Amino acid sequence: MHKKATFLTAVASTILSASILASIPAAAGVTSDEAEQLKTTLTPLGAVRAGSADGLIPAWTGGYTDALPGAANGVRADPFASEKPLYSITAANLDKYADTLSEAQKYLLKKYSDYRLDVYPTHRTASAPQYVYDNTFKNATTAKMAGDDPVGTSAGIPFPIPKTGIEVMWNHLLHWSGESWHFTADNYHVDADGRQTLGGRTVGDQQMPYYSTDGSLAKYNNDYWLLRLTTTAPPIKVGEAIVGRVNLVDDKTQTWVYLTGQRRVRKLPHSCCDEPTPASEGEVAFDEVEVWTGRLDRFDWKLIGKKEMLIPYNNNRAVSAPSKDLLGAHFPNPDLIRWELHRVWVVEANLRAGQRDTSPHNRYYVDEDSWTAVMGDRYDARGNLWKGVLSLQGLMPDFPGVIQQGFFVYDFSSGIYSGINIAQTYRKVPRFADSVFTPDAMAAESVR
Repeated sequence: MHKKATFLTAVASTILSASILASIPAAAGVTSDEAEQLKTTLTPLGAVRAGSADGLIPAWTGGYTDALPGAANGVRADPFASEKPLYSITAANLDKYADTLSEAQKYLLKKYSDYRLDVYPTHRTASAPQYVYDNTFKNATTAKMAGDDPVGTSAGIPFPIPKTGIEVMWNHLLHWSGESWHFTADNYHVDADGRQTLGGRTVGDQQMPYYSTDGSLAKYNNDYWLLRLTTTAPPIKVGEAIVGRVNLVDDKTQTWVYLTGQRRVRKLPHSCCDEPTPASEGEVAFDEVEVWTGRLDRFDWKLIGKKEMLIPYNNNRAVSAPSKDLLGAHFPNPDLIRWELHRVWVVEANLRAGQRDTSPHNRYYVDEDSWTAVMGDRYDARGNLWKGVLSLQGLMPDFPGVIQQGFFVYDFSSGIYSGINIAQTYRKVPRFADSVFTPDAMAAESVR
């Protein structure tokens, strides 16, 4: 399943760790003076405009806005195809770069001698439409946290100058991915012996009503992400379909599936959190979709701060590669994945008292320019690293933006990894009628 089918100014380089509890009352946004930074030292979405002191991270100058061939069919050219890696990281030189890597990446480097990260020059290509910038500026002073949920936010990043971990994670959940799009993608699972199984080839439509030009969470009853998928392969699954209306604010997410063998539409009882998704053959939990798509009230969120890290970025070559080329025996093909040094927000999630989850402790890395959670380290109840989650970011100047296009979930306990929404096309389309994302519409077009 695809969702939307991704941590320093001199002012903000040191941020106090913080936890958010459900009992905290609504807190006001930043001051007007702080918000003015979005027009000076910060980008319109809240990242630091300036580059790093050593020049490895350049200044943001508006993002990448040149047209790329292929946008009409959803497969965009790689504007940096001629670039060569600056260096590569393997188990042999891991210690030199360890501070810039997630725990999951370090695990893979130590376990597999042929795993590597090819590091390229950094390009700060992220951008968004002007109305998103305008609403983000407004949200800076109007958006508030009412317990675990945002209020007073519309069609933009809710907390561009975040003070807490939960604000960063809401920025991720509500990051810009477009308003409406059509996509195709593959879901694969690779077992510990390297055998690949096609879980499903899908065609789908998605919409974020929150990002209509006059959108807000309140206006659309907190349904911020609408999804409809139909399976076209393998043969045994042709015609299966799913419709989802995601609402993580007041726990009213609704999901319906159509199974051709039963010829009936059924509502899933609980499409959330650590429950496995139907699209992943039980290998991926709902809250692992695109690194994190879970309920925030299950955890206390601790803001660690910002850090320069190597993350997958500007991966137009990887996101459009055929699945057979992208998937390796134990990890995706290193030849295809581009890594760049960027600043990310680091947030820790610790299970809240009285809650349950199969992964009670996690750490997430959120790109400062796009507010996309790009990587995650997930731990089991014994405190052992259990899973790693990694998303690919595609550069789409036609939207515009740097937008998630596929993700991988590694299960280190079993040696299995999954590639979800890979080999993807992602095409901008006019706004859908709301009736498209209903069980009745799915039933009307289902295989009989």
